[in-house]
Amino acid sequence: MEIIPAIDLKNQQSVRLYQGDFEQTTLIADDPVTQAKQIEAAGLSRLHLVDLDGAKSGRPVNRRLIQQICAETNVKVEVGGGIRTLAQINGYLTSGVNRVILGSAALTNPNLVQEAINQFGNDQIVVGIDGKDGRVAISGWLEESDVTMSTLMASMVAFGVVNFVVTDIAKDGTLSGPNTALLTTLQNAYPTTSVIASGGVTTVADLKTLAQAGIKAAIVGRAMATGDLPLSTLAEVVKDVS
Repeated sequence: MEIIPAIDLKNQQSVRLYQGDFEQTTLIADDPVTQAKQIEAAGLSRLHLVDLDGAKSGRPVNRRLIQQICAETNVKVEVGGGIRTLAQINGYLTSGVNRVILGSAALTNPNLVQEAINQFGNDQIVVGIDGKDGRVAISGWLEESDVTMSTLMASMVAFGVVNFVVTDIAKDGTLSGPNTALLTTLQNAYPTTSVIASGGVTTVADLKTLAQAGIKAAIVGRAMATGDLPLSTLAEVVKDVS
């Protein structure tokens, strides 16, 4: 299993939200670049960056900071938040970003996903499916749709998408454990894909449970910051659950 530390960017800082609520923000680090370097030093090879300002505004806001992280580390960076055009995707992929995550656009502009897959390949384009009670949420989780997470995933698989970051908003930032049932259901329904677990991962046991359930990667955010899953432990877990 691949362990992917997460840094959420808001106002040029590293923060964590509680259940996606922009009003419930916890400051993690004033300097996200230093935080990224610490993650690299711990031996972790991939970093999940979310431009929260971008997700809310519908356009990349923290791009310059993200480019700096790419320039000053050797980790493979994946980025999501406010990415709505092929030009924005190309801008990230040509400035050091390894993978781009399309979230709201997958629901509101599915043609963009198809065009992105055709132009950049399915190894560089990831679809983020965020939801609550099985239904998709968009615009930085500020809007809830009538589309089920499974339905959206099916349409994206038809486009050739193979990597999905799946987040249960009710679990995100709560340290209450992941929604293993949801993640496993989606992974089993679409066995040719890789479901990347996001939201609620708190303990080594959580990670092992996900690995045993066939989940190939997991994103760790708040638990890394609180010390429940410090970087040293994450580096060890990568070996243990692989």
